[in-house]
Amino acid sequence: MALPSLHSLRVFESVSRLGSIAAAAAELHVTSGAISQQLRALQLSLGLDLFEKRGRRLVVTDRGAALQKSVGLAMQHISESIRDISANAYSAADKAILTVSAPPVFGTTWLTARLFRFLDANPDIRMRMRTAIDFEEVDWREVDVAIVYGKPPWSGFWWRLLHSIHASPVCSPQLLRGPNGIREPRDVLRHRLLHEDDGDQWRRWLTEARVPHAVESDIYFDNFAMVLQAARDGHGVALTNDIISFRDLDEGRLVQPLTLGVAATRSYYCLCHEKGLANPAIGRFVDWLGDQASRPSS
Repeated sequence: MALPSLHSLRVFESVSRLGSIAAAAAELHVTSGAISQQLRALQLSLGLDLFEKRGRRLVVTDRGAALQKSVGLAMQHISESIRDISANAYSAADKAILTVSAPPVFGTTWLTARLFRFLDANPDIRMRMRTAIDFEEVDWREVDVAIVYGKPPWSGFWWRLLHSIHASPVCSPQLLRGPNGIREPRDVLRHRLLHEDDGDQWRRWLTEARVPHAVESDIYFDNFAMVLQAARDGHGVALTNDIISFRDLDEGRLVQPLTLGVAATRSYYCLCHEKGLANPAIGRFVDWLGDQASRPSS
């Protein structure tokens, strides 16, 4: 039998110790849905029921208790080893300072939710965060690593694709109800289309959906966070992707009324100076970003 993933065992240990999916989600900085999914996968892979519900608490079964003891000890040993290694390696050195730039919405919705895991695993690094959307906005005199929304090439820089973007409509659940509820592509024209650009992205989506259109709007935003907030508040329909909107969709603030998506002309990339990869802190961080981007949203 293949061993379960370390991530699923960490989730199991947290839930078994705290007795609550919600508490484990808060401790691990993920959603309750992600915790439940990991528990289901672990129990299916083992062919065992590890928990039983008693009131509002989850209590481990006899077999779950045996696994909890082993996993708890293993996690403790791993944590102690990491602390010892880190203390020995960096006790005589100052912490490295890493300055990172990211687009505001990407930083808020995706990066920040994960960033503290990197810091916990790398106690020798301190971070300074900056915001910039595209390559031209980044102050490369200060920034070590940047996540940008754009497309290569960038001369003199190393880059790695983090996320290709496919944009689909999202809106408040209230826009699904009533006579103007969104049920098919042409229904989006009954509502305000929320724009971050000059309307090109919506024109491309409507053309792909075979909906005759003349895209105009009485308001354009230069900050996508404002677009998303307007969509949450029921003021119209936005085009976004599940990287940016995963938590809103998972927690029900936004819904995706139609599945049709169109490829964006730009994507999210991680960049640094070509010579920067020789810096161990930069190398660790860009490798960590690549690993996080390859995982399902959680």
